[in-house]
Amino acid sequence: MSNDKALTTVQDFALTPINSDVTELIKEELDGLGQIPFDTIKVPSGGGLAFELPGDDPDNPETTQILTGVIVHHHAVNSYWPGEYDGSNTLPDCSSADGKQGLDIKTGELRDCSTCPFNQFGSSSKGNGKGKACKNGHRIYLLRSGEVLPVLISLPPTSLRAFKDYIAKRLVLKGKRTSSVLTTIKLKREKSADGISYSSCVFTKAGDLTPAQIEQVKPTVDWIKSVASTVPVVEQQPEEAPTNADAEGFVEVSKDVPF
Repeated sequence: MSNDKALTTVQDFALTPINSDVTELIKEELDGLGQIPFDTIKVPSGGGLAFELPGDDPDNPETTQILTGVIVHHHAVNSYWPGEYDGSNTLPDCSSADGKQGLDIKTGELRDCSTCPFNQFGSSSKGNGKGKACKNGHRIYLLRSGEVLPVLISLPPTSLRAFKDYIAKRLVLKGKRTSSVLTTIKLKREKSADGISYSSCVFTKAGDLTPAQIEQVKPTVDWIKSVASTVPVVEQQPEEAPTNADAEGFVEVSKDVPF
């Protein structure tokens, strides 16, 4: 098990800000090859308490119980597939990189997510029919110590409440941004009313970045924000969901405190 990312102090954290040399290298080397394939870290299913870290040998990944880094960007992501999951990584018929405006890939039509009929509770044809046909998720770009590019974490619905509370109560109300602090992410095993185990994320502030570190990370924040909307949404294997989730595995989250 890897412990290199389980850092607890800001002083130990090595910021490697992105620069024009790196962005030019990415632009040149990936020319004609599509969008940047960010390394991804998944929240495990079945109540697992360790993250699998991306590496050179995907068949033998390292694991860690703690992720530490700077959240350089995060955003809502909505995606609509009309059919059942078939095991393939297929693009959705409609997706939104901000949870506000979606793009229908077949017609090119822009849709208002707030009024879209597929984004309303009760629109799902699966399970008990109380959920949404459109899947609502959230993406986190976490910059770890000594790395130039962040990893991409797709939060499951069971972790959205914890993430929102962390931002609202531990950061925003104290005048902090996610990109101005060091955040640790751990896993907690929970059980649904039906006895199904699932994993949820626990977020903790490890410390405040220094003014110099905040300035160092700004170029990375700005660059990630500029490219995040180009990262495609692909369908992934559904996770186990607690019984208070809808048919798609998503729970309704109050919007009284915006992300």
